[in-house]
Amino acid sequence: MPFSRSWVEVLVIAATAAVARGAVAQQSELPPAGFGTLRQDQVAVRLTTEQLVVRALPLDEQVIRLLSPDAYRSLHELALSRAADIAAAARAAGQDSVVLFMVTFFGLLPDVRFNPDQLYVSSQNTFFRPIGVVPLTPRWSEYTVDQRQQAVAIYLFEPGIAVLRPFTLSYGDRSSDVWTGTLRLLDGERTRVLSRAAQQPRLPR
Repeated sequence: MPFSRSWVEVLVIAATAAVARGAVAQQSELPPAGFGTLRQDQVAVRLTTEQLVVRALPLDEQVIRLLSPDAYRSLHELALSRAADIAAAARAAGQDSVVLFMVTFFGLLPDVRFNPDQLYVSSQNTFFRPIGVVPLTPRWSEYTVDQRQQAVAIYLFEPGIAVLRPFTLSYGDRSSDVWTGTLRLLDGERTRVLSRAAQQPRLPR
């Protein structure tokens, strides 16, 4: 099945956080890239168990464009490099629209097992389970990480997770509402990004 032009356009513009034919319209007011200063760890949601640290970062241009230029470029290019895998996983789940998170499992102890299906998102009174996973690190399918090692993947969720509104991340019996506070950080940085961009000299036509 050929890779449709609509998928490519959305993946290029939105870096696959809301990959859909309607995603371009939903994200028409994107902040300009290259003016952010935030670090990934400032905007990622973290959960800690006795054995693991779980980190989830929305791969939405509304979020990642507020990161430092190097961080933005890295995530943007990562999403583009896996565009075909993401599209295939979405089609396998019967979806032509998905929301993406980059999820990391970090081992605190030797030979720790994790369950990728126990990661959930609750947004706007709706519960979302992952509908697909695109592994980014080798041996993901073993579902095991050693101490100070990590397993990373892109998670696909059905559309409906509003990343610019509060959501709750859960893994097993642990939950975090930290995104509510992160939104204030993002709002402030978005204002500064627009200000920095406006101060750039315009090239003559």
